[in-house]
Amino acid sequence: MSGIETYETATCGAAPPRSALSAKIRHEQETTTASALILVGQFLRAKIKFFQEFFMPASMIAGFLGLFLGKQFLNVLPFSASAGSYTGVLIIIIFGVVGLNGFSGFGGGMGKRLLGFTMYRNVIYFMQFALGIAVCLTIVKAIVPDINPAFGMLMASGFTGGHGTAAAVGKTLADLGWAEAGDLGMTFATVGILTGIFGGLAFIKIGTKRGWTAYIKDFKYISGDMKTGMVAKENRGSMGEETTSSVSLESLAFHLCLVLLISGGGYLVNSKIIAVYLVAGAPDFTVAFIVGLIFFLIFKNTPVYNYIDKDVNSRISGTATDYLVFFGVAMINVQVIIDYAVPLLIEIIVGFICVFLTMIPLGSSMNNKSWFERSIFCYGYSTGVFAIGFVLLRIVDPENKSLTVDDIALSPWISFAEIVVWSLVPVMLINGKGWTVVGGAAAICIVSLLVSIVCKAWWGKVPLAGRGGYGLDE
Repeated sequence: MSGIETYETATCGAAPPRSALSAKIRHEQETTTASALILVGQFLRAKIKFFQEFFMPASMIAGFLGLFLGKQFLNVLPFSASAGSYTGVLIIIIFGVVGLNGFSGFGGGMGKRLLGFTMYRNVIYFMQFALGIAVCLTIVKAIVPDINPAFGMLMASGFTGGHGTAAAVGKTLADLGWAEAGDLGMTFATVGILTGIFGGLAFIKIGTKRGWTAYIKDFKYISGDMKTGMVAKENRGSMGEETTSSVSLESLAFHLCLVLLISGGGYLVNSKIIAVYLVAGAPDFTVAFIVGLIFFLIFKNTPVYNYIDKDVNSRISGTATDYLVFFGVAMINVQVIIDYAVPLLIEIIVGFICVFLTMIPLGSSMNNKSWFERSIFCYGYSTGVFAIGFVLLRIVDPENKSLTVDDIALSPWISFAEIVVWSLVPVMLINGKGWTVVGGAAAICIVSLLVSIVCKAWWGKVPLAGRGGYGLDE
């Protein structure tokens, strides 16, 4: 009997299963390692000019350190395969805070802004399906005649879906008889994330130089505090107000309880009620947002909400974002064997074209104020995961004045539509309905563009620079 088992038996009766102890120890090791690497990342950001020039967040630097020190390269860190699931938990917290903080900042033009943003998301999402599958059925099939017809959607599953979606789609296709689909999907997801990171940073650098950004005007005018990430003593501000007395309950603990209650409640509502009685597969983060919004709507006109500080909530959300970014990058799957080199290259080029169009001209035409900030976020999650979108957004809009996250949360129906797409499309492609899928996806893109134009939520003729941003002049 081990020392741990002896202690547990003596103090608490029967010892827990060894697997439970192992899981607990593993989680502690992984979070400790993540914390240490994030601190190292901040040190490197403060000292190395390259990281400062590209505004590499400390959590992203740490993520790459975790990637190269993990099993896939040097194999000196104890990350398990389940570490990638942490991002799914953390994003629930982030969107729970969005709901709890409410939307009092929405001023005039909310309807047009949200309409344009929703149509924009429709276009950039279904464009990857339409172009990816069409290219597969024409160019790729001409080169590799026996290519599986579902290959065309794997680019979209990796780019706009990420590793999680790629894994889910791969499993569906494997169940339908195509065993290689999982590896190919993960390859696309890996390439997509790298495109999001480096392409996004390149866009940001170009955007600041050309005056496209609303909250950061030019790299060379950015303070040393922002470049290094270390705030000088004379420039430090408050993280928030103390709304409860520490004699009773620490204010941070009070807010953390609220946030965890909402995020945990959202997860339970989704898993125990929605999944059982309504529809399985609804995004946990969407339900958490709705629960948070319900809290906000109930308490916003009562004395209770006077004790909820949005800044403290935002700091909790920001902390979750830092860890989400770390695990999202550190757990990138780079072990995928590229079995179909030429088809992969062709579809990757299609993916590059799609995400470029996501920024220009679509992003600039379908968003007005804060167009760059809103577009760069969508560019990020269109190349793999929400984590990348959050990273890019935090660089150009650290306080979410662009209302990007808010509007994402206000269009939850898109997430439900995505569930339907990922469920039905693989089956349709396997059954030879490829051109039907292409036609449907293209039709959605065209209709969304027409709706934007007809409803005057189209800003294609407005100069890219000087549009301003939300929260600056409202």
